[in-house]
Amino acid sequence: MKIAVIGAGGVGGAFGAALAKSGADVTFVARGAHLAAMKQNGLKIVGGRGETHVVPTQATDDPASIGPVDYVLFCVKLWDVESAGEAIRPLVGPNTAVIPLQNGVDAPDRLVPILGEKAVMGGVAQISATIAEPGVIRQTGSFMRLVFGERGGGHSARGEAFLAQCKAAGFDATHSDNILTDLWLKYILLATNSALTAATRLPFGKLRDDPDIAPMFEAGFAEVAAVGRAKGVKLPDDVVAKIMQGTRAMPADMMASMAHDLIRGGRIELPWLSGKVVSLGRELGVPTPVHAVLHAVLKPYTMGAA
Repeated sequence: MKIAVIGAGGVGGAFGAALAKSGADVTFVARGAHLAAMKQNGLKIVGGRGETHVVPTQATDDPASIGPVDYVLFCVKLWDVESAGEAIRPLVGPNTAVIPLQNGVDAPDRLVPILGEKAVMGGVAQISATIAEPGVIRQTGSFMRLVFGERGGGHSARGEAFLAQCKAAGFDATHSDNILTDLWLKYILLATNSALTAATRLPFGKLRDDPDIAPMFEAGFAEVAAVGRAKGVKLPDDVVAKIMQGTRAMPADMMASMAHDLIRGGRIELPWLSGKVVSLGRELGVPTPVHAVLHAVLKPYTMGAA
């Protein structure tokens, strides 16, 4: 199985390394010091699941040099979706499956006009990992899961084949028959958790038990769920309670990737997370006061530190 990983950060690096160790033919597309370190010393994953070292690592900054592949794990930041989508055209053959693993809910829709309806699946990555230094990914905790499926629903042969490879790689995976709901389940969680950990610059352990902050998690989750339902997305009746339960079980030292980006002084994905919740809420007539405040507080940091 030939796989290209576009963006070898926490998500692409960790899942790509596991797939490479399982015997898949994986090539990473990266850039800068991270790419140079991967070429020289391989890609190393450290943290809650132990250490994985892929050496030598197949890595390049030129997608066209790889040629058509069976699967593309599309792991770039949300602001790069269109430009990276154009760049990976040479990877996409008649049977290639592109699995976007962005935060938010609109990356698949943004890729379809570029790559075609058939090529694009839907995907959800559940992991806490970040680049610790060039060539090294550090994972917080041991949870590692991919959910993917056809945008039109149901199962497919290519989905089943990729599921088998994921199981061989040793991480949890689900071939979903309703990926739209799965995307929104993650969005409810991530839009809120990203904003709260970024706004406070604190991990979950410092926030979820604070009597003044904990209710903001629940209210934020409820706002996103209400927006999703207004858009016609089918969500469980107890979705907020279940996501609250999951947040309480997260490692105490875990922070959302947007918080890590902000602390490093980098650009943040706010417009597609709380910003998107607020804009959809206005469009659909759904109040989103918690996300409106969090969006306003974080908006000055959208493009990174001065």
